[in-house]
Amino acid sequence: MSLLAWALLQALAPPAAIPWTPQMRAAASGMADAMAVLAEECARTGFPVDRAVDPNQTCLIGPEHSDLLTSLGQLEAKRTSTTPDVAGLIVHFLTEAGVEKGDRVAVGASGSFPALLLATLSAVGAMEAEPVTILSLGASSFGATRPGFHLEDLYRFLEDRGYVSFPAAGVSVGGEGDVGANLDPEFKAGLVRQLLSADSSGLGPSLLEATGLRANVTERMALYGIPAGPGVSGGLVREGGGGVSAFVNIGGAEANLGVSPRILDVPPGLSTELELPPEDQRGVLFEMASAGVPIIHLLHLRGLSLRYGLPWDPIPLPGPASTPFFDSHRGKGLWFWLLTVTYAISLAAVFTLGGRKEGGHTVR
Repeated sequence: MSLLAWALLQALAPPAAIPWTPQMRAAASGMADAMAVLAEECARTGFPVDRAVDPNQTCLIGPEHSDLLTSLGQLEAKRTSTTPDVAGLIVHFLTEAGVEKGDRVAVGASGSFPALLLATLSAVGAMEAEPVTILSLGASSFGATRPGFHLEDLYRFLEDRGYVSFPAAGVSVGGEGDVGANLDPEFKAGLVRQLLSADSSGLGPSLLEATGLRANVTERMALYGIPAGPGVSGGLVREGGGGVSAFVNIGGAEANLGVSPRILDVPPGLSTELELPPEDQRGVLFEMASAGVPIIHLLHLRGLSLRYGLPWDPIPLPGPASTPFFDSHRGKGLWFWLLTVTYAISLAAVFTLGGRKEGGHTVR
């Protein structure tokens, strides 16, 4: 009976399909092209690619441990993020958020998911919007953990090859406090010198060194063009914010997520309504929400996979625009509820009629 109910649900009440648009296809193809160029460059320069952890040879999966490591990460999630169709899914999110040609999209990325940064930039570019990107170099396992090719190096590579037309707005060391408090002091000092040198020469983004969550958030919001002043201490905020049409969070940088446990309630993908924590616990994500900016949260890859049909840990990677995306949260129409009620009544009948009288006792 359960198998029959499942089959009928799949046939009569499938999840709502997400049709591929030209912009989604362009984003997926653009990400695939950029990944191919990156893989060729890594092979040409002899850059190490561990085929045991990166069987698709994307050069976007780093080592499990390094001086840039800030937390543990899931290898399967990192490999899933390299699927080119992720860029198409992000176009869908941006479109649902109301982003149009020429709009500014704020991007806050840690080094944990370098492929998601590439996917986001491909999506924003396909929509002819303008990314305003702030990078945080700390990374979880298998992310952009190569000290010789960290997240800012990847961004400059994409910029040099013409895959992104706008320089990054800012960069921080990342890690604890977003200032590298949990990194090796000697390594951190060398990294800061490198970033300062690039900043002063005009070859790199501004180095962000503010300490304390509120100072970090204020500094980033200023770069995005939205002041971070006294805001709402709780409740749902729906008013539109100025200057930025959407905020994309990639990974788990402390300055972006904040320190409130309410971050665990933020679903993967697009959110237009969030319950806000107290102001002193908010990261950029909640500060953007308080200004009415739609949020696209890219951290829980398993959740994205289950809800939207993103292939999980595919080997080899599927070709661009080949994933039949759906939204499982939108597939609950009349047939769904009719079948669900019928199934529940049938189960109740089975348990009721399943008892039989034997010697004056009901045996089930």
